[in-house]
Amino acid sequence: MKRFRAYMELTKPRLTSMVIFTTWLGYALASRHSDPFRLFHTLLGSWLVAGGAAALNQYMERDLDALMRRTQSRPLPQHRLEARDALIFGALLCAIGVLELAIFVNSLTSVLSLISLLSYLLCYTPLKTKTSLCTLVGAIPGAIPPMMGWTAVRGALGPQAWVLFWILFLWQLPHFLAIAWMYREDYARAGFPMLPVIDPRGGTTARMILLYTVVLIPVTLMPARMGVAGLSYFFGALTLGAAFFVCGAFTAIHRTALNARRLLMASVIYLPTLLTWMAWNKAI
Repeated sequence: MKRFRAYMELTKPRLTSMVIFTTWLGYALASRHSDPFRLFHTLLGSWLVAGGAAALNQYMERDLDALMRRTQSRPLPQHRLEARDALIFGALLCAIGVLELAIFVNSLTSVLSLISLLSYLLCYTPLKTKTSLCTLVGAIPGAIPPMMGWTAVRGALGPQAWVLFWILFLWQLPHFLAIAWMYREDYARAGFPMLPVIDPRGGTTARMILLYTVVLIPVTLMPARMGVAGLSYFFGALTLGAAFFVCGAFTAIHRTALNARRLLMASVIYLPTLLTWMAWNKAI
């Protein structure tokens, strides 16, 4: 049982649950009629790829994880699993997930999952030790799941799918910056040049938080303007966006770990609320 739990920890359940949720959102917005079989395989394949990517990421960063307090309790730094076992486990999950989507959903959704996987492991993960721009790169694989949900139904990308991508992309940036500010000493210890690490006074970090939370507002209104969601969603997104911006502005002005944590919590509440409202008030 302990070994099973360790393998499940490798999949980063909280992260993969967000992947499943955003994949479902794209599927729900694109579908007009329920197809439980296709939905099941879309979500299963997405979970397998996301869980496998998380496991492979921990395999690649196992030595660095051992240097950080927030990651020292992971299975590999604690030697609850061998590195080879994590590698095999992650590779199998990814391979099965990509094939699952290709066979039971469609080739485009499978290709998108592969792009997400490769950009996460081959671009974002290596860049984390080289540049603060890794946050921008890392937001790409995190923004692809709703597109996968959309293409699982429609079989093609459209402007609506790209709007979902940009909502997820922009949301991740203040979310990640809040985490990086909270754990900047940890990241510095492991040699990760996150923006709050190379910007100790926090001026640039503050400006980026303000920029991303401001730009996010008009982007989140686009589903209503494009006819994907209704008027209720429009006003809900506007209200939520304004509240999220206020949280970001407060953190930008008062740059403390406590306020960064509050911004993180606000981001965790903001996104599911926004997306659930969008699905509830969908207009297509």
